[in-house]
Amino acid sequence: MEAAARTNQNVGATSWFSSFQRLKDKAAKLGKKLKKIGKDDPRRILHSFKVGLALSLISIFYYVNPLFTSLGSSSTMWAVLTVVVVMEYTAGGTLSKGLNRTLATLLAGALGLAAQRLAALSSHSAGEPILLSVFVFLLAAMATFSRFVPEIKARYDYGVTIFILTFSMVAVSGYREAELIKLALKRLSTIAIGVGTCLAISIFVFPVWAGEDLHNLLPANIDKLACFLEGLEREYFGEKMGGDQILEEASFLGTYKPVLNSKPTEDLLANFARWEPGHGCFGFCHPWKLYLKVGALARQCAYSMEAISSHISTDKKSKVITDSEFRERIRTACAEMSSKTGKALAELATAIRQMRAPSTAAAQHLSNAMTASESLKALSPPKDASLPEILQPATTASLLSEVVKSAQHLSTAVEELSRVAHFKRQGQGHKDSAVKPVAGGESSPHVVVEIKK
Repeated sequence: MEAAARTNQNVGATSWFSSFQRLKDKAAKLGKKLKKIGKDDPRRILHSFKVGLALSLISIFYYVNPLFTSLGSSSTMWAVLTVVVVMEYTAGGTLSKGLNRTLATLLAGALGLAAQRLAALSSHSAGEPILLSVFVFLLAAMATFSRFVPEIKARYDYGVTIFILTFSMVAVSGYREAELIKLALKRLSTIAIGVGTCLAISIFVFPVWAGEDLHNLLPANIDKLACFLEGLEREYFGEKMGGDQILEEASFLGTYKPVLNSKPTEDLLANFARWEPGHGCFGFCHPWKLYLKVGALARQCAYSMEAISSHISTDKKSKVITDSEFRERIRTACAEMSSKTGKALAELATAIRQMRAPSTAAAQHLSNAMTASESLKALSPPKDASLPEILQPATTASLLSEVVKSAQHLSTAVEELSRVAHFKRQGQGHKDSAVKPVAGGESSPHVVVEIKK
């Protein structure tokens, strides 16, 4: 019996120790994950402190008796809820939500009071609730349908939601509430206080500008495209290319992939950037739509690169480099296209990052790439070559020519952006304004403006 008891104790101790060890491992894993999140973008830590600061300031209305008495318990809670809902990571996001909430509350409150007054004019006692129900139905239905309009959904979806909520609450509560106007003014004032606190902290305390993040995201994506082409020229068309296994493990094959999924981020940042005031090198009417155009053309270029990557990855033979004169000339032309287009894209990325017009070097590189592409049209395959031997290099060259065309369209869009956004032209002034990312890597595209004399 004693031996059995000791055995059970040992088993229990072992089980407890194993559970403790698993819990310890999970805690260590969580700690490493949180550390990585903070290290990738230190602004996330600052944002957390900013939210805490905003809530602490709003709490003063609860702790100070004169303020609490003048606003009341329920109204003061609206200020707290406003901070929790409105405070966003970027200043543009906070401005978007804050202004949407304030204007929607003001408009819905006014319409709700008007609906309540019109319903009160009914001569029958049962007519007032019926009219209020009709008003709620009509406005809620129309506002909900407006959310399907793309332009409204992109910029005012949150405001429409708050409008429906506020109008319904004011119209319905007005049937029972005696001092509806006084209550509405209290709610509006506390919401304005919450929004004002969020805006002040977002703009003046370590601001995170969506416009700067978008401005830094585009050149980072274009640099990824340039890295793919440079790797393609070096590791696939290069004279010292290795075997199949080295090609399949080549790191350049996946460099373009983040660009394919960048549209939601670009759209979100552009939407928030439109709400932001002028800051740094960016005016209030900065052409953010052209940034979306450049981003779309960069993705189009990335799609062409995906086709090339799929083609060369699934081709198990990889016989691009042979003694055949036909294939050797294709290899030389493709290497030229990859190299020159990659250099052109790198120059375009640098031009956007430094807020200057693209140099003539980018146009010259693309011209050389087009020349190499045109030279392929004069090639004639050897008569004794088999169809697969011709198709493999010819398909690669054709896909690469599409990349060169996409890069030309991208160059034109960057030139248009530099002109409309008044980027510095060559030889203009003695100052060089550069927008550079701070520490935090590509996942934290925060930028600072550096003025060089």
